[in-house]
Amino acid sequence: MIVGKLQELVLELKVGDVMTADPITLGPGDRMSDLRDLLRAHHFSGLPVVDDKQLVGIVSVEDFIKFLGNGKDDCAVEEEMTGVVQTLYADDSLTHAIGRFESSGLGRFPVVERSGGALVGIVTKGDLIRGMLRRLEAEFHEEEIHRYRASHLFEDVEADATALTLRYDVAGQDFKRAGEASSRLKRTLSHLGIRPDVARRVAIGCYEAEMNLVIFTDGGTIDAQVRPASIVVEVRDEGPGIDDLEKALQPGYSTAADWVRELGFGAGMGLPNIRKMGDEFDIRSTAGKGTVLTVSFDTSEAGDETD
Repeated sequence: MIVGKLQELVLELKVGDVMTADPITLGPGDRMSDLRDLLRAHHFSGLPVVDDKQLVGIVSVEDFIKFLGNGKDDCAVEEEMTGVVQTLYADDSLTHAIGRFESSGLGRFPVVERSGGALVGIVTKGDLIRGMLRRLEAEFHEEEIHRYRASHLFEDVEADATALTLRYDVAGQDFKRAGEASSRLKRTLSHLGIRPDVARRVAIGCYEAEMNLVIFTDGGTIDAQVRPASIVVEVRDEGPGIDDLEKALQPGYSTAADWVRELGFGAGMGLPNIRKMGDEFDIRSTAGKGTVLTVSFDTSEAGDETD
């Protein structure tokens, strides 16, 4: 179950959720002796260098050791800092951040505003781990509070068929809000008392479907029907459709543009992951017209729990 939770958090959380906000910084005119004092006091491995809120460089322990080894007199930080800095945005996904850490070998990234470039935080590998652990702890407490069954919702309803429909509108190309619908759905299912392992599978499947809407379409809708013994999710868009469904269902097959991949999305695992999460899966698509995806999740007591 822990593995499933971590998988969901990596998809759901953003860099801004785990970063250290408003970090201690240096100005380009500050001295290397100021850096020494801060390294001693706080045990930092590096500090951002900021000029009028704009990130202009980063100076690390390695830079300070090199400075000492060269036997130079005390000088301005800008003479020793690294001026070309790799950064992350606060609304980047943890999936993207983890990939950047792995590919770069860096131990920290300054976090800047997507528009304007002002420094808003700094994130380390440790921040990623601590952030996910904090959210795990919070969710365990939430599950304890809502440890009743969804069937209670329908106990006093007299009808031949009963369902609660939850609709979420998803805008195409809106990467800043990508993942919001699946997060809201998961919270709602938790409040309704849906079994935690089922709510987790629904959230992961809906996140993948939501990202497909954002990446490949002009937008669409996600309808989740909560029934006494199941949840049926229907994802619908009006174009452009899928040319080859057989290929689209193959793990790793993707038609996403390179810039989308740079953001950490479009790896070609969306539809395979959705099919894996659901108990029943159906997809129908017409090129140039649109796609309808239907996934069912068993919520009965006999349903198997998935890690």
